[in-house]
Amino acid sequence: MADDAHQDDTLLADPPPVEDGARPDAIHPDDRVDDERHDEENRLKPDYVRAVREALENGDKGAVYDLVEPLHPADIADLLELLERDERRELAAAITDLMSSDVIAELNDYVREDMMEALPADAVAAIAEQLETDDAVQLIEDLEPADQRAVLDALDAEDRAAIESALAYPEETAGRLMSREVVAVPEHMTVGDLIDFLREEGDLANDFWEVFVVDHAHHPVGTCALSWILRTPRSVALTDVMKRDQTLIPVTMDQEEVALMFQKYALISAAVVDANGRLVGQMTVDDVVHIIAEEAGEDVLLLSGAGEGDINEPIREAYAARVRWLIANLGTALVASFIIAMFGAAIEQLVALAVLMPIVASIGGNAGTQTMAVAVRAIAMNQLTEANTGRILWREMRVALLNGVTVAVLIGIGTGIVFNPMLGVVIAVAMVVNVAVAGLAGVLVPVIFERLKQDPAVASSVFVTMITDSMGFFAFLGLAVAAGLAG
Repeated sequence: MADDAHQDDTLLADPPPVEDGARPDAIHPDDRVDDERHDEENRLKPDYVRAVREALENGDKGAVYDLVEPLHPADIADLLELLERDERRELAAAITDLMSSDVIAELNDYVREDMMEALPADAVAAIAEQLETDDAVQLIEDLEPADQRAVLDALDAEDRAAIESALAYPEETAGRLMSREVVAVPEHMTVGDLIDFLREEGDLANDFWEVFVVDHAHHPVGTCALSWILRTPRSVALTDVMKRDQTLIPVTMDQEEVALMFQKYALISAAVVDANGRLVGQMTVDDVVHIIAEEAGEDVLLLSGAGEGDINEPIREAYAARVRWLIANLGTALVASFIIAMFGAAIEQLVALAVLMPIVASIGGNAGTQTMAVAVRAIAMNQLTEANTGRILWREMRVALLNGVTVAVLIGIGTGIVFNPMLGVVIAVAMVVNVAVAGLAGVLVPVIFERLKQDPAVASSVFVTMITDSMGFFAFLGLAVAAGLAG
């Protein structure tokens, strides 16, 4: 983090608060289509980005400001991510008063971290104080420990205590992600008391959809949607109108499980409770939308062994994340090579085996990948559990057998015509065997990883590929030798 105080003016010195998450003159998303800045998919046009770059190169801060000023904070964040590192800092210096906390909250993690490292601790603290607690935590958590401590020391005592409390929870848990700005009232209130409280209390959360009712120990005993409160006579007690059956989220719950609960129970917000059952915060649907997008992208990238797969990720980190799985894949590929070597003499006698065996392995690999993707998604969505593993396994085996027979008939007929009928029968049987094994492995490998408390998306593809390749070569070459075609 920079130590020079003058850098406070270079980037995000003290951005002013913004009402309702956007400036009054910001373009509404529905009005962006076909404007001079956005294309039909609401992406910033290359010509517009080029114009901003040219203005930066010419040092014309006035032109830069005029170009950027109409943008929504989310679009300003997109623009920053499209620029090079030095250009980002120049742009931030040219539009200092537009760099609101809403822009910072929308930035990619790596871009935000890079920009924060260029600021002194008091500037980062000033930004953090404008953010909701969960966004402030996200801003601070990735800083180096020394920089993190300096920023926390620069915060006022209340904000520092809230952020330190959040940082004490593991990453990607409800305790780390929750908002601590909740509206909680005692259960003895009437609807009229609550309405008066909401009108007179000056320190309420900016956005909330329901009021949590708590007992004397601050345990949530019910919840009242604002729509209920507005339509209920003032004299009615909260205990008579509140919903007692509510979904409570433990602070240690993983974010993926939180997202599943919101989806399953159609929640807009939910109370977060500590180990003693006390209300400590809330999760809201806007947080969950980000979680769902993040988890969906993460699983796809993990299946491919691409790590976080962020285009803003430093090259060294991207290399380290990807190369280890390539090395693991190299090791598993040697297993398949060893099986081929076992049948080297057979391959020398009948060259057609060398021509056809990659087909068997390839089809098996694709079949395994299909089944594995279905299994990983089912595990992530809590659709595949210990209670129904057997049923799902049998289902996928039947699908695999149908696929295997279909492809086997096609490749068997083709091989019989081009080479000889017996070889067509051999490759057809090998195809059925390998696709069936692929279906089995595609379910069992992710399930085993999940039972071992490991992310099934991380290494499943490496092992499924090894199994399908090895079995494909072994089945095809072994059957060819057994049929007397070579040996």
